[in-house]
Amino acid sequence: MTALTRLAILDDYQGVVQSMGPWGRLPGSIAVEVFRDTPRDADAIAARLAPFDAILAMRERTPFPAALLKRLPNLRLLITTGERNRSIDVGQAQAQGITVCGTPSSGAPTVDITWGLILNLLRDIPRQQDSLRAGTWQTSVGTAAGGLTLGVVGLGKLGSAVAKVGQAFGMKVIAWSQNLTAEKAAAAGATLVTKQELFATADVVTLHLILSDRSRGIVGAAELGAMKRSAFIVNTSRGPLIDQPALVAALKEGRIAGAGLDVFDEEPLPAGHPLLGCPNTVLTPHLGYVSTQNYAAYFNGAVEAIEAYLAGTPIRLLAP
Repeated sequence: MTALTRLAILDDYQGVVQSMGPWGRLPGSIAVEVFRDTPRDADAIAARLAPFDAILAMRERTPFPAALLKRLPNLRLLITTGERNRSIDVGQAQAQGITVCGTPSSGAPTVDITWGLILNLLRDIPRQQDSLRAGTWQTSVGTAAGGLTLGVVGLGKLGSAVAKVGQAFGMKVIAWSQNLTAEKAAAAGATLVTKQELFATADVVTLHLILSDRSRGIVGAAELGAMKRSAFIVNTSRGPLIDQPALVAALKEGRIAGAGLDVFDEEPLPAGHPLLGCPNTVLTPHLGYVSTQNYAAYFNGAVEAIEAYLAGTPIRLLAP
């Protein structure tokens, strides 16, 4: 492997990367530069990154399609935090001789955020706090989770963990996804139902699918229209799973009770975005993977990936 001279650490929104990783282990010959913003212009991104031979990408905050990779002739090592990153064209990277590596993760912090959104919606916690600070007392009546029906769309690692928490709250758990079997659902303590039945009967719908051509827009006007007016929808997976204009319309017209969203079609969410003006929403800035434990695993893994590359034995290689 060739030596590395310049490392770009991207999209450090919170300004914490350098304090949460063992960067002092890197050779002094590698100059490290941290960027805290995400340019939207393709030319600006290419110009910024062209001088670097190593890049650490923070999840999908900066995508690396073929068009961008072709404009990075110096790049030799591209690391993504986490075990996979569908915004990187790994095949194109390999064609250019770029090594693409991942890092370990820690736990399943997205489960925390999912339940934070669910409970805040059910018990109206954000508005009740605002009301209390404004000098009023008990202005709404919340709904307890026990006895409600939780509909889980996608019963993989995260969906199964969310389902088990629902059971602990005394909820009935139902589930659906395109390949889910009754046996797998039962193993997670859920009952397999049809997609139509899930949206029609669940009091809380929560999404846990990988974004793909098959899952994009999997919740549209028909699914939202099937939901009870008293039901909530929560998305901590990827914004495009839900048809955004249809969701905005359903919220503004009061056809569903509310939504808890940690992910959006465009991130960071721009000022004036339609969702910011929607009633009965709890919105968080893609915090699902943001925890001290997860960041520590990410950045320790990034340093390990650089050390392994320099030793000629790259680790955690991503496949196309």
